[in-house]
Amino acid sequence: MTSPPVPAPNHPATEADLEDLLSTPLPGVGRALEAVGGDVLLLGAGGKIGPTMAMMARRALDEVGSRARVIAVSRFSDPEVRERLTEAGVVVQSADLSEPENYADLPDAAAMIYLAAMKFGTTGAEHQTWWSNAAIPALVADRYRGVPSVVYSTGNVYPLRPLAAGGSTEDDPPEPVGEYAQSCLARERIFTHAAHTWNTPVTIFRLNYACELRYGVIADLATQILGGEPIDVTMPAVNVVWQTDATAWALRSVELAATPPHILNATGPETVSVRRLATWLAAAMGTEVQFTGTESTDALLSDASHCHDLYGYPTVPMRRVVELVARWVTEGGRQLGKATKFQQREGKF
Repeated sequence: MTSPPVPAPNHPATEADLEDLLSTPLPGVGRALEAVGGDVLLLGAGGKIGPTMAMMARRALDEVGSRARVIAVSRFSDPEVRERLTEAGVVVQSADLSEPENYADLPDAAAMIYLAAMKFGTTGAEHQTWWSNAAIPALVADRYRGVPSVVYSTGNVYPLRPLAAGGSTEDDPPEPVGEYAQSCLARERIFTHAAHTWNTPVTIFRLNYACELRYGVIADLATQILGGEPIDVTMPAVNVVWQTDATAWALRSVELAATPPHILNATGPETVSVRRLATWLAAAMGTEVQFTGTESTDALLSDASHCHDLYGYPTVPMRRVVELVARWVTEGGRQLGKATKFQQREGKF
């Protein structure tokens, strides 16, 4: 029996409304987390996705009557994030995962969601990139031997694909371009080693691109349009997905964790042209848009049909995301200030 469709969201008036929307559990999340039989740990939970993911996990477990703890670990450089999580019933622990001596104090858990990564500013700081994306995973994999783990990764581990060929599937070999993507593949390989060596069940969750109103490809384009900047269409097309859906899929995918790891692409079903996205946004924002560059014949694209077969299509259609973002940006809603740089074709972030 399929779940009833989730109604498309109304426009959030405040960031609190937005975070409530992003953390609303979708069907199946609570049961998947309850089934692990204990506490759920999120490492690197202070970034773009972690706070609302931790809130969703807490709300989902509450819905099914589970008393298991949701524990969020991060440096929490923003004290407001820590406060919001605490108010939401999430157990918060500050720790710098880059320091090996901190691992003895990390809590045990029945399941672990690994979110820590470095992407922005990686060019020129390659040493830090590799420490963040490869060395820290080795420390985590050792600390959580045997613990079912969902490891966030990225579609950047795949090569650019001809538009006519469709997106990369989980069976396609990775061919990462640039040191950021190479270091992300290293993270995957390290957790794969843990699966083979220590019998750690793992799901590798390859995401591109999650969108909400303050961050993502659609917000990037809307911000550029509002500022009168031309839109570069050299990267001709993208896949996008509403962040609530991606978060729910990630939490549910703990049930897929296996040895060897289960790889899961996560994105929306459409391959949408950047030119069309920008045109839709400009119309919704009541303005004009200018373009620059010439569309290439290939793009960074993923095929997430396996994910959709398991969990269904996104609950928020892409056109609705465009409408929500257009209104948020036009009305001066805050942005997180972390452009996706989806236009990058040489892997330099």
